[in-house]
Amino acid sequence: MASTPTTTNRAKTRAERRALPGVHRTAIEPPSNVDRLLHAAMGQLTQGISPSGLAVAWFDWSLHLAQSPAKWQRLVEKAWHKDLRWFNYALRASWGGPVEPCIKPLPQDRRFLDPAWQRWPYNLLQQGFLLNQQWWHNATTGIDGVSKHHEQVVSFAARQLLDMVSPVNFVATNPEVLETTVREGGANFVRGAIGLAEDARRSLRGDPQPGTEAYRPGIEVAVTPGQVVFRNHLFELIQYAPGTPTVHAEPILIVPAWIMKYYILDLSPHNSLVRYLVERGHTVFMMSWHNPSADDRDMGMDDYLHDGVMAAFKQVGQRVPDQPINAVGYCLGGTLLSIAAAALACEGSRLLNSMTLLAAQTDFSEAGELSIFIDESQLAWLEDLMWQQGYLDNRQMAGAFKLLRSHDLVWSIGVSQYLLGQRAPMNDLMAWNADATRMPYRMHSEYLRKLFLNNDLVSGRYRVNGRPVVLRDISVPMFAVATLTDHVSPWRSVHKIHLLTSSDVTFVLTSGGHNAGIVSEPSHRGRYYYTDTHRRGDCYSDPDRWIENADEKDGSWWPEWAEWLEQHSHAGAPPPGPPPDALGPAPGRYVLER
Repeated sequence: MASTPTTTNRAKTRAERRALPGVHRTAIEPPSNVDRLLHAAMGQLTQGISPSGLAVAWFDWSLHLAQSPAKWQRLVEKAWHKDLRWFNYALRASWGGPVEPCIKPLPQDRRFLDPAWQRWPYNLLQQGFLLNQQWWHNATTGIDGVSKHHEQVVSFAARQLLDMVSPVNFVATNPEVLETTVREGGANFVRGAIGLAEDARRSLRGDPQPGTEAYRPGIEVAVTPGQVVFRNHLFELIQYAPGTPTVHAEPILIVPAWIMKYYILDLSPHNSLVRYLVERGHTVFMMSWHNPSADDRDMGMDDYLHDGVMAAFKQVGQRVPDQPINAVGYCLGGTLLSIAAAALACEGSRLLNSMTLLAAQTDFSEAGELSIFIDESQLAWLEDLMWQQGYLDNRQMAGAFKLLRSHDLVWSIGVSQYLLGQRAPMNDLMAWNADATRMPYRMHSEYLRKLFLNNDLVSGRYRVNGRPVVLRDISVPMFAVATLTDHVSPWRSVHKIHLLTSSDVTFVLTSGGHNAGIVSEPSHRGRYYYTDTHRRGDCYSDPDRWIENADEKDGSWWPEWAEWLEQHSHAGAPPPGPPPDALGPAPGRYVLER
């Protein structure tokens, strides 16, 4: 086994990489430490959101609105028509009997599903709120001259303010809360108060959520048998024990995102993707990333590429020699895998047999609502926060994700837990989500700037070893999975892989979100997916046309992928023997780091 490089050698290697042209750009006049400390202190209060960025967006919107009298007129007319519709509805609803609503919630808005919201006077409240929400959407969009990004920011901010004053959030205007209070004699408020106090205590102490202690890595979750066969300062490599008498010759290497613990792909035995692959006759390797601390602040994207993915390729090649690798990347891990694959293809390497990307973006031009938090002002603010800490904490990242779906992930949960006194039982996926990780200052800054903000990878500006890499150099067969309700990697953004590579691409669009859509075991009820294969030479289909022509299938996408892997692999090979240089059993050390 290759020895771990010394700290001195690692520092020297990093310095050499960063000296390459285009790898790192130093500001002509670096920002003052005084300014950075001030921004970092304020960023702690704003969850890393820049007040300046919000103010610029608001001024852009308000100044252009002030110069658009025709828009004013349309907004006044819309307000008048909506008031008339609401008064007409209120009169008819007050006379009794069923009345057709004048507006319906958006498909993803589940706040008013309870039948109690259709009874007077609560039906008047929810109809008034939805009409008001629709008017503010009209007011914050469609104004000539406002940049698309600023329009998204203002519309998003208006939605957050409206979500705060939704009738769902108040005892007097929420019929579900009132009915529960009468039925239970106020016991729901007692349970809610106890839960609120417990959550506040845990938050202040940094303790995990209640119930997570029942899902411990290596005991209840992440229990697929395996051995840690390599460890450096950045990751551990796990080799899983074979589950069949013979295996496919080509090994699988999974590159998870370092924003999460790897065991989302090895949860409980019934929904473990790793176990599923092993039982289908594959030799599986998994990277388990080190959870960085302030001491790792200077690790960058180049470190994650060379000391991470490239080092894992080398180790897998030594343990399963003379066989190309079926590489799998999830989320950020898929983006990094794509960069590595492009660099290898440019060198003429035949190290890879196939590539699978799970909810992974490569073109960030349409990165969805997450791009609301990505502009120069927001990044400068976030960088100052990370500069002080040395990393970005998972809880700070989670704050942004929660804001994207605040009515589901903030207010509805608050109502359920603290007003209704109903705490949802913990499950393995929720416990995994609460297992916090961090991201180094330098790496996250480079990732956001080079990929999200500048889209360097698609533009031919992303450099590896001093030379630009492009994804069209990749020609190995590719399997890409996107999820329908993904707010982190929107499926239309993931679909852009069709535009970027020279590969045959089998694309799958599955029900579910960024995590639940991937953890979609065959026994999971209610799942469905769309699939189609684009071969070199085929005409391109945009996302809307693609979904019209794709095959729709019920069930999990896992068997579809397994069959695809088997078509691109050779069965009947003897399984590799137990690793003689194992460093310990899976799940290893790094997954247990806090």
